[in-house]
Amino acid sequence: MTGRTILTLIGVAVLLRIGQDIFVPLALSLLLTFTLAPIVSFLRKRSIPKIAAVILAVVSAVVAIAMISFVVATQVANLADNIPTYQRNIVAKVQAFSEAGSGNSMLEHLSNVVERVGAELQTRAVESQDSSPAGATSREPMPVEIVTRTNPVETLGNFILPLVSPFATAGLVIVLVIFMLLEREDLRDRFIRLVGLGDLHRTTAALQDAGKRVGKYLLMQLVVNALYAFPITIGLWVLGIPNAILWGLLTLVLRFVPYIGPVIGMILPLFLALAISPGWSLVAWVAALFIVTELISNNVIEPWLYGSHTGLSPLAIIISAIFWSWLWGPLGLVLSTPLTVCLVVLGRHVPQFSFLDVLLGNEPVLQPQEKLYQRLLAGDPNEATDNAEDFLEEEYLIDYYENVGLPALVLGEIDRQRGVMSESQIDLVASSTMMLIENLTEIAGGEADEEEDVPEEGSSVSLLGVEEELPDGKGRSILCVGGRGAMDDAAAAMLSQVLKVQGASVATASHTALPGRNFNTLLANGIDTVVVTFLNGNSKSHARQIVRRLKRSRSALRVGIVMPMADGQRNRQIEPDEIDADFVALTLTQAVRNALSSSSSVMVRNVTRKLARPRTRLPLEV
Repeated sequence: MTGRTILTLIGVAVLLRIGQDIFVPLALSLLLTFTLAPIVSFLRKRSIPKIAAVILAVVSAVVAIAMISFVVATQVANLADNIPTYQRNIVAKVQAFSEAGSGNSMLEHLSNVVERVGAELQTRAVESQDSSPAGATSREPMPVEIVTRTNPVETLGNFILPLVSPFATAGLVIVLVIFMLLEREDLRDRFIRLVGLGDLHRTTAALQDAGKRVGKYLLMQLVVNALYAFPITIGLWVLGIPNAILWGLLTLVLRFVPYIGPVIGMILPLFLALAISPGWSLVAWVAALFIVTELISNNVIEPWLYGSHTGLSPLAIIISAIFWSWLWGPLGLVLSTPLTVCLVVLGRHVPQFSFLDVLLGNEPVLQPQEKLYQRLLAGDPNEATDNAEDFLEEEYLIDYYENVGLPALVLGEIDRQRGVMSESQIDLVASSTMMLIENLTEIAGGEADEEEDVPEEGSSVSLLGVEEELPDGKGRSILCVGGRGAMDDAAAAMLSQVLKVQGASVATASHTALPGRNFNTLLANGIDTVVVTFLNGNSKSHARQIVRRLKRSRSALRVGIVMPMADGQRNRQIEPDEIDADFVALTLTQAVRNALSSSSSVMVRNVTRKLARPRTRLPLEV
């Protein structure tokens, strides 16, 4: 993300804040259009004319919102009238807390606050009674103050103007939604012509993705919230909580606010249960009602209806809620998730804004091998082990080493050849890899036990979607050696663990053991096959020398080479006869299959040295 991009984002944020009165209705209209578009499409498929379908969808939405607003206003007014009657229970509970925790300054302070609130409520009640005609005769005369009369038109304007703004905004939103739904295809074409005519495929994909994600999120969230609010309302009514309809509607709206919305929706009924009940059982029942309903909604209803998530990470949802609430207030808090989904879709399909998908999306930004290599560089084999165990819940050990472990070491070898790794970093990567392999020993043992149950069939591994049968290793004795460095030793250790899973008798040796001329100690215990691992692809001549020396020490010995890269190119095959090896493997799977093969050893070719032609002596001139 460049400095120009950061300045552009800051400018856009400032523009959105200054133009709040313009952009808020536009954002509301756009999101309502996304929500109602599937309904309009459904009605159009039933042979209803376009204008009638749009009007029917918009009128239904407006009527539903108006009815909910009316019910909420009525319930709030009723709750305000009953608040003074709840103060006695609240004061009694706080005093009980204070007596139970005597000496606690915080509880005493809370008790004093509640008492002051109760006294203030009583004072206001007395004043309201004294202002009635019955109490007017008992009060002393009030001083009279002469004020200037206001213009009736001005008074009417002061009363009406505060009401005009929200109704005007609502009317503007309704008109915009109607025209956006009527002109939806034309707006889509104009947007494509404006920003994406040169790449119709990408622009069309972005529009479809945005419409699908936002529309599905809003509609499904509304259904989920309704299914959540209905049992909450019924449960609160059964428990005797006043204004149960108000709390049900409140939870329906607040669940659009990520994470904190359900908590706020639960706190208010809990506080009311605390106020109307002398004991604590009602509070416990209300809390249990919300917790059970939340668990069912999160674990059953939402996965069933959503099928997929919004594509946002949990941290991005929280940050977006903070940002949009700071920008547009409570309305921005409700709109934060769908607006951020639009930004993620923009970053997913427009290269210039790809950083938005990286910052806000929930897709992994590092490949598994890159993530493993980063953990190895940081010297954190524990987190690497956790990630490996997650991978191994569905795959085999050889799949992990083939697709994640060995590629991570190849990345390290590439960095080493580039000269960007110090010796201490190389040793750290190698030692962390060895620790990771040791941590996976238990999983390897479990797979080996599974192999013993079906020894004749061997093991079936799914490598890149292809089922391959690995041979049984019983009776085979194999030595795995690193070729030239510590990371080669780590790759050899991965191979040795997989061979052990197949039932072979496996020994390992460090690359430092290869330069010696006496291989008798290496080849003890009946070793029949040696596999040497080279991550450095420019090691063909070095590999040839090792193969020849090993074969000359024992003619019947099979020697194989594992070299994922050759001459700096991944998966470039070196023919075995180029280095006199029995086999050359590009992958661990090939290495396992060839190491456990029963084929005979290849003889070393005799190298005939060409004798230098003797120089012809020229006669000396006298």
